[in-house]
Amino acid sequence: MTLWQALLLIGGGFIAGVVNTMAGGGSALTVPLLVLAGVPGNQANGSNRVGVLTSSAAAVLSFRRSGVDGVKGAAPILGPTVFGSLIGSYGISQIADETFETIFGFLLVPIIILTIFKPKPALDAEPWPVWVTIAAFFAIGIYAGAFQAGVGLVLLAALTRAGYDLVRANSVKVLINLSVTCIALPVFILQGKVDWIPAVILAAGFMAGGWSGAKIAVSGGERVVRVFMVAAALFLAARLLGLW
Repeated sequence: MTLWQALLLIGGGFIAGVVNTMAGGGSALTVPLLVLAGVPGNQANGSNRVGVLTSSAAAVLSFRRSGVDGVKGAAPILGPTVFGSLIGSYGISQIADETFETIFGFLLVPIIILTIFKPKPALDAEPWPVWVTIAAFFAIGIYAGAFQAGVGLVLLAALTRAGYDLVRANSVKVLINLSVTCIALPVFILQGKVDWIPAVILAAGFMAGGWSGAKIAVSGGERVVRVFMVAAALFLAARLLGLW
């Protein structure tokens, strides 16, 4: 790995950590960056989870220190989400790297749309029935296990529809991300889908970005970061799809 590739991963990880702290979608930047750094598609997907794990763990600890504990709130939905993530991570690890890169390139388009037009938390809506909640979070778990990118945005919208207030929804969201990553990452490791040197370098940027995210999210800060991330994601999607 060259010096510029390492700097690219640290910088991209930092931005992704900031974006994930604000709402979600940072993996839409970091997975393509790993590919640009020479990591094959599915290994990039697996390697990215190392950074997601460290940033999610830091966020969970931060919420606990602030007196907001998502453990009790997550109990009813953790089971179907984790089970779904196991299915998703195993399934995606079986496909070829080229196929993954093409799928992810197309997938970046709706993720970018979600990044620009973030789902609005439905705080006043009627809560979902139990069976709808279980089915929804099982599906979210499959997606999170397979791709991860953008799942924080979807989780926040789904949690408010399931009856969680916004503060608790955020704490539950990061706990679910941590739990899903704890299930998915070993699957990628066992399948040999983690390139550890790029993964650790990216994770360092992720951690720094997660720590700094709250301080950067001042007036106009989120908008500037998201504009940069959307532009980078469009550029990287074109690269994954072979358009340049």
